[in-house]
Amino acid sequence: MRIQAPGHFKAVADFAAHLQTIDPSWQIDRELGGPDGALAQPIEVHGRTLSNRFACHPMEGWDGTVDGRPSELTLRRWTNFGRSGAALVWGGEAFAVQRDGRANPRQLYLDPKVDVLATLTALLAALRRGAAEAGARPDEPFVGLQLTHSGRWSRPDGPAAPLLVQHHPQLAAKYPAHAAAHVLTDAELEALGENYVKAAKLAQAAGFDFVDVKSCHGYLLHELLGARHRAGRYGGESLEDRTRLFERIVAGIRSECPGLHIGVRLSLADLVPFEKDPESGLGRPMACELPYTHGFGVDPDDPTNFDWTEPTQLLQRYEELGIELINITLGSPYYNPHLQRPAAYPPSDGYRPPVDPLVSVKAHLDAVRAAKSAAPRLKLVGTGYTYLQEWLAHCGQHEVRTGHVDFVGIGRMLLSYPELPRDVVAGNALQKKRICRTFSDCTTGPRNGMISGCFPLDPFYKAMPEAKRVKALRDGAK
Repeated sequence: MRIQAPGHFKAVADFAAHLQTIDPSWQIDRELGGPDGALAQPIEVHGRTLSNRFACHPMEGWDGTVDGRPSELTLRRWTNFGRSGAALVWGGEAFAVQRDGRANPRQLYLDPKVDVLATLTALLAALRRGAAEAGARPDEPFVGLQLTHSGRWSRPDGPAAPLLVQHHPQLAAKYPAHAAAHVLTDAELEALGENYVKAAKLAQAAGFDFVDVKSCHGYLLHELLGARHRAGRYGGESLEDRTRLFERIVAGIRSECPGLHIGVRLSLADLVPFEKDPESGLGRPMACELPYTHGFGVDPDDPTNFDWTEPTQLLQRYEELGIELINITLGSPYYNPHLQRPAAYPPSDGYRPPVDPLVSVKAHLDAVRAAKSAAPRLKLVGTGYTYLQEWLAHCGQHEVRTGHVDFVGIGRMLLSYPELPRDVVAGNALQKKRICRTFSDCTTGPRNGMISGCFPLDPFYKAMPEAKRVKALRDGAK
């Protein structure tokens, strides 16, 4: 399979024609509007007017302290979020609600022995400092904190220490540590839920505008959405039971934190886990029995496709609960990364994409369109844009202008080029040498015990000794 990366196209018309070969319905805007364009238009969220349609996705840097406080590297990233000019900062950081829910030993988390309020205040101060340095009001961005428990992907001390909500045959085969891991009891889930509320209270005290009750990428609350094989109050055939813990957390936050808004980053649909084909190096779906009943939003008869039935019901339930902000994503970085994070180059422990990454980008666009159609009152953030590279704004402007999405969410791009949203909104020419080319080094680093950052393009990280190690790992994965 020959992949033509977006950066190979020198003119927007040529790239637009190429997109038609991926999907004949795919349209992008040929001209950008700058300060008059759709991406620069204000939007009201929870009674507050946000100045543009860019959102910063939450990102872990694997660079906190062992007791869960931010390092200078963490604060540098948050300063860059402020400098970006994005009106919505979604979650900023995946903040674990307890120690055993950390995805890595350097993740920020709620440690009762630490002044967590000071930690969260420092994050906001860094972001506001960045906004002021870029000439914006320090309080202009609408900022959330992403609350998480990593569930089966927990690694609080480095080695895998999974905590399951149900057993999963494909993941047990792919990851041996999952085969005999502890399945959390209902009482343990309820105690864990109380820590979401405690973390939300601290976020509100620090000045955050909202919290994200994270429900994506195979982490605990996302896995519960597909926990049909779990006994007890929080699993089974009923979607009502599988969302019971989430709703318990939301009710607790509403009770204890009046005035604090709630958002959800949601993996709207999933696929069967993929594995690396040993001969081709490409990803391939793992063998499974049909009907496949272990995911959320998966077609049980063909688990390489989506089924929007339950995702639509869930979105409509969010509307009933008064949850306005939803950040739409797909899949998991652990077991189908080609879908979750479209890229031409895999991380060191990954596989080469089995389809052109643009196919996965289009899946993200279609997913948020389906969500908008099902629940039009929700304010939706879209995902998958970074792989579009210099044409990101052309696609994002079209999707916003035509009403398919409310915000263009950006993650990895902000590591190499944090000012991209500000440049697009101002009508400035893009700084092409800073555009993320999806080398996946920001994932390869932490997968090998190092920090995350843009080692190829950010001079700050490029000068670090880790940069050579990461490059060697990338070269070895080709």
